[in-house]
Amino acid sequence: MENTPNKQRSGRWKLLLIIAVCASPLIASYFTYYVIKPESRTNYGSLLDPRQFPMPQLAGKNLEGKSQELSDFKGKWIMLQIDRAACESACQKKLYDMRQLRTAQGKERERIERVWLITDEATPDVKLQEGIAGTRFLRVNQAALEKWLPVEAGTTVYDHIYLIDPLGNLMMRYPKDADPNKIKKDISKLLKASAIG
Repeated sequence: MENTPNKQRSGRWKLLLIIAVCASPLIASYFTYYVIKPESRTNYGSLLDPRQFPMPQLAGKNLEGKSQELSDFKGKWIMLQIDRAACESACQKKLYDMRQLRTAQGKERERIERVWLITDEATPDVKLQEGIAGTRFLRVNQAALEKWLPVEAGTTVYDHIYLIDPLGNLMMRYPKDADPNKIKKDISKLLKASAIG
């Protein structure tokens, strides 16, 4: 009888320990979700419905003046940017980001094509062309692009990088002043998940 209080205390501690062990996964999941807040698995870019934005014939020309269409690059993932040949700093940043994003994909980089759609008759600076070697240049009509490419409120087609899948579907638009690290994650996921291109 003398040991009964000690046994009761010992029994309570064991019961509390069992409850703590059983409840710990639940507590850990709540802590992770509400305190640590794991990274969202959604895309950084805005997904587009390809049925609403079929790739048009743009009557494009390369820098040598020969006819060429954007659809000529089907079969690869296309990172697309639009700007005038003068290409101010924001334009240059997007072009360099696109170069680095492709390089960052390692052995998968051959699945990606970079295209700059130029909306005037001027010629891009030679040094700029050298710095983004491998980028494809096409002169196209700006009005045709504005009819085709969707933009965010308060922006123009010049503000975005677009992504076209290997089947020729416009499928993603990145925001103005996009974070290249977040674009890189999107592209890596797409290349990993897709067997095409």
